[in-house]
Amino acid sequence: MLAAGDSGILLFGLTPPKRHETEQRVKEIAAVTAERLARLPIDGLILYDIDDESDRLPEERPFPFLPTLDPARYYADHLNAGDLPVVIYRCIGKYHNEELRDWLRQADPRRVLSVFVGPSSRDKPVRTDLRSAHAAHQQVRPELMLGGVAIGERHTRGHDEHLRMLAKQERGCSFFVSQVVYHVNETKNLISDYFYECRARAIAPRPVIFTLSVCGSLKTLEFVRWLGVDVPRWLENSIRHASDPLAESCRQAVSIAQDLADFCRHLNMPYGFNVESVSIRKAEIDATVELAADVALLLGKGTAASS
Repeated sequence: MLAAGDSGILLFGLTPPKRHETEQRVKEIAAVTAERLARLPIDGLILYDIDDESDRLPEERPFPFLPTLDPARYYADHLNAGDLPVVIYRCIGKYHNEELRDWLRQADPRRVLSVFVGPSSRDKPVRTDLRSAHAAHQQVRPELMLGGVAIGERHTRGHDEHLRMLAKQERGCSFFVSQVVYHVNETKNLISDYFYECRARAIAPRPVIFTLSVCGSLKTLEFVRWLGVDVPRWLENSIRHASDPLAESCRQAVSIAQDLADFCRHLNMPYGFNVESVSIRKAEIDATVELAADVALLLGKGTAASS
């Protein structure tokens, strides 16, 4: 679907277990996760590569940083995801260039895709920069589909995120995954600028996968903001004053998905969704599964079993 530039792809994003977990506990988490995934009409997975971003802001991180298992290793050794392909995120600044090249050589391009993520700040020391990582991909494994990150908030600040996307496209990226979307207008501005710049250059726009996530508490909302996500005041008020903040968050996420789907269909812009499940709270996990089922219906993928 990504290679063809089709719309309607649905992914489910996960964070690997924490590195301090025992082998037995990792197996238990993987088994429960596989069972949950089997009930969803999704096209693939995203496994995040978590990095410490405390350099990005002077404010204290709302939740402590805890290293997680390597996503590629977790997928290969523990997570039985059936025939689902996986998008492995790589925070490329953590890896030496040769480490990245070794992984690219070993990855199976029939089942594995990747998204390269640059450093969280300009001043952060890196072992490999994004341009070098793209060059390694082109030299070592160009047949492995590579994606890039698209950030609506960055476009609002500099009005040039669509140009970053096009530069990544020129260096081999064939799809994009957004940061979590709570501010629809920022995202629509980015997509509009990207789409019409592609038209001006007579090139086909590549699919953009919009990330959706539930937010069940004000603490989670604080963390989302710390990560650089723009949450409109009206949406914060809706969640803050709701009798059931988690249900309200899920309702708003479905509304965001519908708005973006309608907008992209009007443009004839290829799109899809990534429903992100990164919480360890069962209520939020269950709500995320329900959100994925609702988005699947929006995309015409049929009825998914509830959690």
